[in-house]
Amino acid sequence: MTGETARPLRADARRNRAKVLQTAYEVFAAEGLGVPIDEIARRAGVGAGTVYRHFPTKEALYQAIVVARVEHLVNTARELAETTDPGEGFFSFFDLMTTAGATDKGLVDALAGEGFDIEAAMPEHEQAFKDAMGELLVRAQAAGAVRADVTVADVKTLMVGCQAMQRYGGDAAPARVLEVVREGLRPAR
Repeated sequence: MTGETARPLRADARRNRAKVLQTAYEVFAAEGLGVPIDEIARRAGVGAGTVYRHFPTKEALYQAIVVARVEHLVNTARELAETTDPGEGFFSFFDLMTTAGATDKGLVDALAGEGFDIEAAMPEHEQAFKDAMGELLVRAQAAGAVRADVTVADVKTLMVGCQAMQRYGGDAAPARVLEVVREGLRPAR
């Protein structure tokens, strides 16, 4: 496609694309990444061809959803860094991310690298997420609200673990386990 520019989508095509994205987000959040594209098309009320026209592969569809979700999370982290107390901002973001695991199985799968490796597919978005989380962490550490030896990798691992615990927790009381993790992140008194 040399020298050609993409034509803007027609209004009906934009609506269908938005409907597919919204439906896919809801389905992946509720059921994880195992749902076939044909099922997403059926639930969106469009033909499979419509989905494939916009997203040639399931990975392309999921990537579009993850990009939007990660951009939202990065913006949330940056807003917390600018508007809240450093400790409060860090723990608010940590709580947001860990509770997202209870309602967004697709995001948990992406962060854990299950079925979709966000780091390999979209390194710039993964890095933006780590940078935003790192900014919250550094601010919280400087304020004495988080242990100085904790790294961004540690925090991400704890988030994914807490998300999994909420998803597969069985008898564990999520609120109790999250409180134990939060206390473990705080400096010794």
